[in-house]
Amino acid sequence: MRVCLLLLGAVLASAAERPARPYYAVAPGALEKAKAALKAGDAETAAALKRLVSDADKALLLAPPSVTEKKKVPPSGDKHDYMSMAPYFWPNPATADGLPYVRKDGKVNPEAHAPENNDTVRIRELGSAVETLALAYHFTGKPEYAAQAARFLRVWCLDEATRMTPRFAYAQAVLGANDGRGTGILEARSLVEALDAASLLSGSAAWSATDQQALDRWAEQFLDWLLTSKPGKDEAAAKNNHGTWFDVQAAKLALIVGRKAVAQDILRAVPARRLSVQVDPSGKQPLEITRTASFSYSCFNLEAHAQLATLGEHADVDLWRASVRDGRTLRAALDYLLPFCGKAAQPWPYEQIRDQKAAELAPLLRRAAQVYADPKYEQALAEVGAGKRLPLLHPLR
Repeated sequence: MRVCLLLLGAVLASAAERPARPYYAVAPGALEKAKAALKAGDAETAAALKRLVSDADKALLLAPPSVTEKKKVPPSGDKHDYMSMAPYFWPNPATADGLPYVRKDGKVNPEAHAPENNDTVRIRELGSAVETLALAYHFTGKPEYAAQAARFLRVWCLDEATRMTPRFAYAQAVLGANDGRGTGILEARSLVEALDAASLLSGSAAWSATDQQALDRWAEQFLDWLLTSKPGKDEAAAKNNHGTWFDVQAAKLALIVGRKAVAQDILRAVPARRLSVQVDPSGKQPLEITRTASFSYSCFNLEAHAQLATLGEHADVDLWRASVRDGRTLRAALDYLLPFCGKAAQPWPYEQIRDQKAAELAPLLRRAAQVYADPKYEQALAEVGAGKRLPLLHPLR
């Protein structure tokens, strides 16, 4: 045990310094607390670091993805445009050619994940790999992690031959009906995660200030497209989880590129624009329980609200305690779901065609335990499973 702690101390001693700007996915100071826990020999945090390093080692073996890899050409005629198919739409049985595709809520058409015609799998790989590698570099200081993360970012956003045009005009198209929809912007959350994690590469020889400035210019172009385009405006107007996730992406991008006032405007509107519509006085989410995977979507929307509340900690907007008429709050929505989690979970009373995974709530439970200092959230977290990286991202002490 003593040898392990000494090795851990050596790794931490060489770890990257604090990023030049905050990592907005976590509360201010969270990563510093995690490092302190590691130095103090906290077993839970050390185990989380070991898992993170294992994941980062796997990411070192991956080839950076590009939107130009797909075989099908977007309607623009340019493979640099992101393109995907709506996942819940299937060939129409009433027509000879199957067009237009028809919706089967919650049932994913395998065509939508076929990499030859869609960028969906690639953008998810981008977000997962960059986040993993950047965090591993931040906690260990190993240059190979930063170098690989930098390769991913350059290929997707910066290199002329492979870069994505900073727009999402052709995302989640419904074959036979349209070339893309605002709902497809939901898929960009993986991209925004990668753009956020880039700050953790600060100080690396593989990622210069010039690299970061170029990435920020690209991110600002994407933000401007989100805020001004018809697909962006359509998604911002969505009342359900799509609208919440749009707010997450736009507010985070605004913080990344230094437009704090834009982020504050988005965040300050959340109680009236989102909570008042999405949460009823009991904490139920009426727009999500109509879905065929209603438990999953209830968790998914609350995950977005937790991310907005975390962004609010960076922008001086308190959404953890925000309340609108009749007590419609983030905490009430979380408390509504608690009886359906854990060892003595009650049956979920609405349609849920997928496996009901209470672990989907783990990040929010972890943050709730931090913010509200109520032991019931730690207890629920222990029962649903803490999540392999949560001790590093959201230290409880």
